Amino acid sequence: MVLLTSILKDESHRHPLLILQSSLAQTSLPILRDVLAQGSSSKGSNRHNLLFCFLYHPSSLVDTKPSDSLEVHDWTDRIPGYNDSDSRAELLAIVEKALEVPSRPTTIVIDSADTLLEDNTSLSATYICLSKVCEAVKKHSDARLILHSQSPSSLLPVIAQTGFSSSLAHVVAHPPALIEHIATEFLMPPPPLSPLPKFWSVFLPVSERVHDTERLVFGSRGEGSGNPSEFVVELIVREGAGRKRGVERVLEGWSTALGGPCELSALETLKHLTKRKKEVAAPDPTQNLPFNLSLTSSQQESRAQVPLPYAHEGAPIMSNTPAAIFYDPDSADDIDDDDPDEDLDI
Repeated sequence: MVLLTSILKDESHRHPLLILQSSLAQTSLPILRDVLAQGSSSKGSNRHNLLFCFLYHPSSLVDTKPSDSLEVHDWTDRIPGYNDSDSRAELLAIVEKALEVPSRPTTIVIDSADTLLEDNTSLSATYICLSKVCEAVKKHSDARLILHSQSPSSLLPVIAQTGFSSSLAHVVAHPPALIEHIATEFLMPPPPLSPLPKFWSVFLPVSERVHDTERLVFGSRGEGSGNPSEFVVELIVREGAGRKRGVERVLEGWSTALGGPCELSALETLKHLTKRKKEVAAPDPTQNLPFNLSLTSSQQESRAQVPLPYAHEGAPIMSNTPAAIFYDPDSADDIDDDDPDEDLDI
């Protein structure tokens, strides 16, 4: 099972904060829709889902109507200068009321945190509001906060710090064109075809150049839009408690055709990169000749029965005769038993 599956289910309740990061080149909304669909359609579950929509209309995220398990707050019409509602205070009040029942599992989804910041224009005030929501979620026995963010974002680097939440599950959606670009331009295909440290040293700085990634998708050689049914997922998991403290970073995939999370090698658009190239057999010089160079089975048997032309038949020659060198000088040889160097003054 891929790591993304266990992170989305969060059965161990170790990651109360989940950040889904989208970009203009690739959206992560399919993951958000899947989380909301599982929470609303799971039978026998009394989980309460709170959905706050600032950017996308609720119909883009959920297919069902609001019910006892799904509470939707559509605030997409709250435009600064035309509406005087205090979204931050109202959001915090609704969340605190929903978390008053400690035994009811609750999931709070905010789409998106950056739009909330744009509506209120204050980074510090938005951070304080989200921090209070996160603290209220942590105090609950079974609650989770899911924030959808759109990069580039001035809020995302702040809420991803340990001061906001010690434990974190951060999902970043990337277009497959980014992996193809790295494999082609930097000769660095995805692991296991490349060493993991070398791949991350190339992938991280390239992926952080958001505008360069957008040119890969919307440029003259791009597809014109990110594929919502199949994309690359960079998963960053930070453990804030227990023995397994640290940060884990993996690269996986998301495919609607395969039911959601999958291995990176399972993506159709990247199979030509993730598969090892088969060794091409050397050409056979005996093929396409006007005559036959091969042997039949009877010819091979006859050939095997021919004795080897060696006297010892492959066995070492054993002899007790001492070795000697016999030399027969010819007429041109100068045989002198005296010291040949006696004329030298040494």
